[in-house]
Amino acid sequence: MSTAIESGLYVFLLASFVGFEVIRRVPPLFHTPLMSLTNAVAGISLVGSLVIAGSNKGTVSTILGTIAVTASTINVVGGFLITDRMLKMFRPRDAAPKGSSGDSPSAAGWLRARLARNTAAATGEAGR
Repeated sequence: MSTAIESGLYVFLLASFVGFEVIRRVPPLFHTPLMSLTNAVAGISLVGSLVIAGSNKGTVSTILGTIAVTASTINVVGGFLITDRMLKMFRPRDAAPKGSSGDSPSAAGWLRARLARNTAAATGEAGR
């Protein structure tokens, strides 16, 4: 193996490990902003794949660029749909669009109730 391949493989494995560890340790509160950032990075890869597909450097690069454009587009669209779905969970019950059931409590309401319960327990008013 040449040194270029070895160093490229080393960087790939190290980046994979570091990326896995960083994503694994992200608290749930940051998942939605992190997904939005990931969608932005996927958008950049979409632009790069468009450049490769349109560069006309040969048949193989055009085919691989087209596959990359398709995969990047699916990634970007799916990421925005999932992010939008996650953000809908944090809307207050009053702001729910018409036609929604409104059965699930809002995150803000749940947080207010939880803080009130914890405050009451801490001050000794829980039994009153």
